[in-house]
Amino acid sequence: MKKKEEERKKQIMKAAFNAVSHLGYDNVTLQDIANHANVSKGVVHYYFTSKQNILLELLESTTSKIYSYEIQEIGKHKTAIDKLQAYLNAVFVSPQENKKFYRVYLDFLAQANSNEAYKRINLKFYENCWGIGQEIIELGKSEGVFSPDIDSLTSAKMMRAMIDGSLIQWLTCDIEEQHLFYKETCLNSIVRILK
Repeated sequence: MKKKEEERKKQIMKAAFNAVSHLGYDNVTLQDIANHANVSKGVVHYYFTSKQNILLELLESTTSKIYSYEIQEIGKHKTAIDKLQAYLNAVFVSPQENKKFYRVYLDFLAQANSNEAYKRINLKFYENCWGIGQEIIELGKSEGVFSPDIDSLTSAKMMRAMIDGSLIQWLTCDIEEQHLFYKETCLNSIVRILK
């Protein structure tokens, strides 16, 4: 794909994310996406054959970017505790970013029961997250900072459940100032469980 076409496609994907964030999955149309991208509906159709097609690619692209960013941030550190802190910082990016992402992500999750492609993408995302958790936990066990008796996969799954649960609870409380409280409480709770 040519550079200009690639940039146009990225522009449409970003517009789709913003449109879903503002209007919700069920309400968004290709015209809404076109309006957010400042292009005609025909341009959106040129790159994506349907609303389903664009939203599928959006979910895959977004979860893949998040995973890449988390890996990048964790890679900057050596110890398990520092990697865990970096992981939480990468997930709890900012109140604005988290609010936008979880509004969109929760809409996708609501569709997952009846959409095998969404289920597949979501499972891949969680398997990636569990892999991050396992890597941190195994390192912590080898450093002697985490209990040698814990199962790393089970603990990694619970770690991600606590992270998402904390962010969803923060989102539903709708008190922006408590973002840091939820991040710190989540980190401390995970460390306690792993020790």
